[in-house]
Amino acid sequence: MTEILMIAGMAAVTFGIRYILLASAGHFSFPGWAKAGLNFVPPAVLTAIIFPAVLIPNSNAIEFNLENPALLAAVVAVITGLVRKDLLTTIIVGMLAFGLFKWLL
Repeated sequence: MTEILMIAGMAAVTFGIRYILLASAGHFSFPGWAKAGLNFVPPAVLTAIIFPAVLIPNSNAIEFNLENPALLAAVVAVITGLVRKDLLTTIIVGMLAFGLFKWLL
């Protein structure tokens, strides 16, 4: 019973937060400086997720060397993304590169 109440409480809090934002949509607008600042949120979040996964894959130490398959695959993915400018190709090539480097190293 405790688990059901906990799940119901989490659902209520999540719904409440989202409902407040959705209900107020269209009633106010952000100032220009806030809109400009929000453009930096996706790159900042992706950087915060990707860099630790690439540079600290197995331990608490930074592995910035050529024996790190995640780092090598990330370099291949970045180059692919810059050349092809296609997200799906970049993801596929990056995953294949990671698998290959993981197998080779």
